[in-house]
Amino acid sequence: MASAVLVQQAQREDWSDEEVVKRVLDGETALYELLMRRHNQRLYRVARAILRDDAEAEDVMQDAYVRAYQNLASFEGRAKFVTWLTRIAVHEALTRSRRRVRFQAVDPADESHGEIMQSLPSSVRSPEQQAYDRELAVVLEKAVSSLSEDHRLVFMLRDVEGMTTEETAHCLNLTEENVKVRLHRARAGLRKRLYRVVGATASRCFQFHAVRCDRVVKNVFATLGIRAAHLG
Repeated sequence: MASAVLVQQAQREDWSDEEVVKRVLDGETALYELLMRRHNQRLYRVARAILRDDAEAEDVMQDAYVRAYQNLASFEGRAKFVTWLTRIAVHEALTRSRRRVRFQAVDPADESHGEIMQSLPSSVRSPEQQAYDRELAVVLEKAVSSLSEDHRLVFMLRDVEGMTTEETAHCLNLTEENVKVRLHRARAGLRKRLYRVVGATASRCFQFHAVRCDRVVKNVFATLGIRAAHLG
């Protein structure tokens, strides 16, 4: 039995997003959890890049997943599913940001980085090097948070998430040229020395950890009235 479960889990991991979407639309609604767990990290980073608030970013993720599920039948496959989903999350985050009654200035130095900036453990780096990685990640997040929203969001999608210029343009409803210009200005706004060092650390920034991932899955399924299948 255990062996069969492992095989089934491996098969699920091999399914493309589009295959999972098809199965969800065919009635295997619990499989929607696969899509959430695959893309929680990206949606969290995108939402937080706009809102600069952990709790609000998590709320936006849940709203985006609910909206995406409710409109899943309208997904036409002209873009990748994750691009379509990211665009929904961007829209939700921007809408929430613009609804704020008044702008509250955020001092990056006052934000808590203990949970979201933990570096992933490495089996080859010494404890001192891992501590350095964590400190660098905090510095990087502060630097990125100081950018304007337009530049911060493009930087997050292109340099942290690794999306292509075309995908980023589609998500943000921009031309590819505008994406290139904003990315150039975002990079110029960061200190050159910091930017040279960030390569090995950027992928570990703004981590969305397992407990929070479980919470998002649970809340989305509760809203949609779907029984989770515990795929994580």
